[in-house]
Amino acid sequence: MSDNEISVFLTSLLIVMIVVLVGLVIAYVVIMMKTSNKKKKDKTEEIKTKEKAPTVSNLYNKQSIFDFMNFEKIEDNMIVRKSGQKYLMVIECQGVNYDLMSGLEKNSVEQGFLQFLNTLRYPIQIYVQTRTVNLESGLIKYKERVQAIRDRLLKKQMEYNRLEGLGYSKEELTKAALEVTRERNLYEYGVDIVNSTERMSLNKNILRKHYYVIISYTPEEVSNSNYNDEEIKNMAFSDLYTKSQSIINALGVCSVNGKILDSAELAELLYIAYNRDESETYDLNKAINAGYDEMYTTAPDVLKKRMQEINKRIEEEARRKANDVIYETMEESEEEKRVKAKEKEMDDLIDQMAKMIIEENESIIGKDIAEKAKEKVTKRGRKPKKVTEEKEGKDEKK
Repeated sequence: MSDNEISVFLTSLLIVMIVVLVGLVIAYVVIMMKTSNKKKKDKTEEIKTKEKAPTVSNLYNKQSIFDFMNFEKIEDNMIVRKSGQKYLMVIECQGVNYDLMSGLEKNSVEQGFLQFLNTLRYPIQIYVQTRTVNLESGLIKYKERVQAIRDRLLKKQMEYNRLEGLGYSKEELTKAALEVTRERNLYEYGVDIVNSTERMSLNKNILRKHYYVIISYTPEEVSNSNYNDEEIKNMAFSDLYTKSQSIINALGVCSVNGKILDSAELAELLYIAYNRDESETYDLNKAINAGYDEMYTTAPDVLKKRMQEINKRIEEEARRKANDVIYETMEESEEEKRVKAKEKEMDDLIDQMAKMIIEENESIIGKDIAEKAKEKVTKRGRKPKKVTEEKEGKDEKK
């Protein structure tokens, strides 16, 4: 191959390489432009999404919170679903201790429950709710009863002191003393119950299970008929009440007692179901009294509220102090009476003891001297009535 041919070949190869390199550069530029455009597009879409986000959140209004609730109201011992689509009635059942039953009793319960299931011709729902036992309301009632017992004890004690002062017979005084003792024992027993219950209330892990049977009624059959809402509600109540009574009677065979929950108990059931944590601290009555069902509340004047609390505290402390003082005074008066009675009998007791000492030494001093000494003790122990009355009169004047 000549030199000219080699130079032509090399020139052609160089041109081809330059064309390929230019093509690669163009392809790289095109790819980079597409990637840049894609990133810009993604950023634009992200910005648009962020701008549209507030508009989407506006769709969640206050009404959607109420839509979360599965019921509309509680009326006539029934839970009414949205727009009267379904009516519910709830039966509370008391459980039985199956493990402590004998074999025959267990068999009877099983047969009764099997019969109950076979007689069902409509759907039911069994609901179990675990609640923390609240002993506060029980403590308040206990304390009120213990206070009433203490008031009765004070009255009985005052009555006994009055009878004793008027000189009633021994049988009547014994009867009154027994009444006082009975009231005192009852009062001490009540105080022990209150103290032990308060110690138990410190334990927040006391739980209790409540068992419910829920029956539903759907007015689909009469929806196309010419019935108004009031007539539909009456038919729902009649149907649910009949079914509830039949379930209560069927469960009675299994030794399970049941009752239909009224409107207040239904409200408490739903309140605990939706507020499980808060219900341990604030029960339904406290929540209603605190105005939790109101849109806003206006607190009373702080000074007036404090004045009312101070007046209430003064009255309670004054009543408690008066009762304590009366009780202490009664105990002191009984001691004083026993001391005075002992003082009145002191002279007689001295004479009796002196005679006993003379009788013990009769063998030493002789029988005649002992008899004469006893007579002298008896004579000295007798005081003229007039002298005694005059002395008592002088003591009273002093």
